[in-house]
Amino acid sequence: MGDRAFARALTGSQMAAYGEQAAIRLPDAAMEMDAIFRALADPSRRRLLDRLNERNGQTLRELCAGLDMARQSVTKHLVILEAANLVTTVRRGREKLHHLNPAPINDIAERWIHRYDRQRVHALADLKRALEDQHMGQTEFVYVTYIRTTPERLWQSLTDPSFTLRYWGIGMDSDWRVGSPIRLQWGPGQELHDIEQVVLESEPYRRLSYRWHNYQPEHAAIFGWSEETFAELVKEPLSKVTFDIEPMGGTVKLTVIHDGFEPDSEMLKGVSSGWPTILSNLKTLLETDETLPLPAEMTLDHEAPAAAPGS
Repeated sequence: MGDRAFARALTGSQMAAYGEQAAIRLPDAAMEMDAIFRALADPSRRRLLDRLNERNGQTLRELCAGLDMARQSVTKHLVILEAANLVTTVRRGREKLHHLNPAPINDIAERWIHRYDRQRVHALADLKRALEDQHMGQTEFVYVTYIRTTPERLWQSLTDPSFTLRYWGIGMDSDWRVGSPIRLQWGPGQELHDIEQVVLESEPYRRLSYRWHNYQPEHAAIFGWSEETFAELVKEPLSKVTFDIEPMGGTVKLTVIHDGFEPDSEMLKGVSSGWPTILSNLKTLLETDETLPLPAEMTLDHEAPAAAPGS
């Protein structure tokens, strides 16, 4: 694997990640799409999405502030957005924070847009990019998806290097015990590298968390960073990624939270563009035993932007 592919694998973008409604069953594909488009059809709900796009992770009180809607109306709209999986919630102590969830729009884009004339779905593509965008001030990335699989199979897909190579392009080797290193492999048969990713939590079939890597010297060479720029970037605090697995009948709810970033972190920008494609590919692999084709802008021959470490 060349240096550019190496750098992309490090940032998690080479293959570029319903809230608390435990009683909700995942509908079939047609019903799921209907729910998404119905949710997006209402201007008040689109306004709520716009507000979360401006600042993700807001409480109900914060979302209501400045709106000409009653709290009860906002609550009803959020229920519809959560049912369509466009908004998800995360508990932080006694607060419930609302986050944009790019999963359903990403699924539409990955599975459908490449089959049709892109000009006819330009607005949908714009919405997808907006939902994935992380604005200044964000400190975490949250992504929720539902997969027709089992907790055991999903756990295997997160921890077996032969699986991660298929949907992520890298192998991840570890005994997956707390405190153990996670060594990365940039392709089949390649040497394993220890870049200081470490297992933080490990509850098989339920929860996995590990420390994310820092920038590597290869990034400086690939993206043209000066020694001074690289020295500043490596001062960013190390982040962590957590996978929560929750069985729900014939499906499994996967919640991915990548947090611990400083506001406007370059690493957060990188993983925010990478996780949606990686996780969409994971879902497709588990449900169809196939992987999605890479969009042209993500292929290894494509020239990455010189100043975007997650590209």
